[in-house]
Amino acid sequence: MNFSYRQNIIFGLGLFFTFLSSMLYAQAPRVPSTIQFAGMTLQLNAQAQRDIQLDVDALCRSERFFNMKLERVNLYMPIIERVLNEQGVPNDLKYLVIQESGLIPDAVSTSNAVGFWQFKKGTAHEVFLQVDSQIDERKNIAASTRGAATYLKKHNNYFDNWVCALVSYQMGLGGAKNYFGSKYNGHSTMKITKGTHWYFKKYLAHKVAFENQIGKFTSNQYFKEISVQGPITIKALSKNLGISESELKEYNKWITGNKIPEGKSYSLIYLASGTVPLNPMLTSSTSEKNSNQYSLSAEGFKNASGYPEITGKQLQPFEKNQIKVNGIKGIQAAVNSTIEAFTDKIGMKEGKFRRRNDLSKNDRIQRGQYYYTKRKKSKSNTPHHIVRKGETLWEISQAYGIRLHSLKAKNRIYKDEDLREGMVLNLQKYRGRNEDIRIMPIHPPAQQANASPQRNSTVKPIQQPVRQAKPNPVNSKITHTVSKGETLYAIARKYGVSVSEIQTWNNIQNQTVIKIGQKLIIKKN
Repeated sequence: MNFSYRQNIIFGLGLFFTFLSSMLYAQAPRVPSTIQFAGMTLQLNAQAQRDIQLDVDALCRSERFFNMKLERVNLYMPIIERVLNEQGVPNDLKYLVIQESGLIPDAVSTSNAVGFWQFKKGTAHEVFLQVDSQIDERKNIAASTRGAATYLKKHNNYFDNWVCALVSYQMGLGGAKNYFGSKYNGHSTMKITKGTHWYFKKYLAHKVAFENQIGKFTSNQYFKEISVQGPITIKALSKNLGISESELKEYNKWITGNKIPEGKSYSLIYLASGTVPLNPMLTSSTSEKNSNQYSLSAEGFKNASGYPEITGKQLQPFEKNQIKVNGIKGIQAAVNSTIEAFTDKIGMKEGKFRRRNDLSKNDRIQRGQYYYTKRKKSKSNTPHHIVRKGETLWEISQAYGIRLHSLKAKNRIYKDEDLREGMVLNLQKYRGRNEDIRIMPIHPPAQQANASPQRNSTVKPIQQPVRQAKPNPVNSKITHTVSKGETLYAIARKYGVSVSEIQTWNNIQNQTVIKIGQKLIIKKN
């Protein structure tokens, strides 16, 4: 083989692999020359872009594993965003937790750093995380995020530069001081080059890879977050919440024993169905991103975020006189129960409690629901509410702290059957006798960006109730065929079951990887 021939073959193979590489990474986002980060403007030169692009390509190389990670990100991110917002840390820092652990709660590094944000035991104690024989808050998403925020803020107080503060998360404050000196203190712009610290370039790769994917493809489940105070056993929690012990342990690996000890409140999570609700556990920006949103009409109607508005001692919502709901004294139910049992516990007369909350004798207390211990108001602080699919008049009245009979009278609507999705309800003024009811055009969140503008329609006052079709009964056993890109996490959320249950039903307890075309049995109650 002569030299020229060999050159041609090598050149041809180079073109082939270049083409193949471009096909493999066609879905990976491109690294831009300018990136906004934590209020700073970062200018990337060509070499820095190439370095970061290699990491982005690696993160996106396997669609299957990227989607598995993205599913975890979508579940945990509302809680992470809420805590960072509460702690005054820029939202951009949320991508660091993906880099640190891939949001695997019990991840352990080679240096024995543990949990979501990868804390060693000594550092965990410095940021007030409990790590002992009963509790390891490094594996608690809310507590560990609060600890990470404390650590990052402390370092940023020295640098006044979140790039330096982020690098110090890997190097420690002393190491970062030696590395950066005071060269970048207070800077709002920085140049990112080949010489920029590898840890920050890897962070930028995670930001580029995930920032336009978070929340893009979400299921109908989310993590419900409640505050729990011990002493209480996992068995008792399981019974009170109506959730299996295995599921509680699966999502709360910070509980290292079989009970939660007394002494403080802990954030506990479990899977719930539906979209992330508007509640105080979320920031308004997160709520707007994850909740069912309705398009604005020419008249500018939209649902206000943040209702019900919760103030007071939010770490103790289950105790009387600790929180206010829409400015009214209230309480959150920790467990399902009868009204009689609930009012006995909080020391309130049953009849008075029912009147405060427009409840009948046959109604039951629902866990997670907010109830009022003082009288609700005749009008809300916000003027309108757009009816969501499946909502009832009672649910709307509770969400805004408006008396049920006032809500009905203001809108001349007295039955849930008369509600229609998109209907604009008055929460302050009375609707005139001959005034039309506005109906808003509804666009699902995924379609809003491409939805064409529509004029809001109106209907005359309803004369006949709208009857909704009865849902088809769910089979007790379903066979699910695994399709491309699906994971056990996604399938579990789709059917409202846990991963461990699917593993048990299909005798695959020791594996999490499933194959395309595999048949899985799903049992539904």
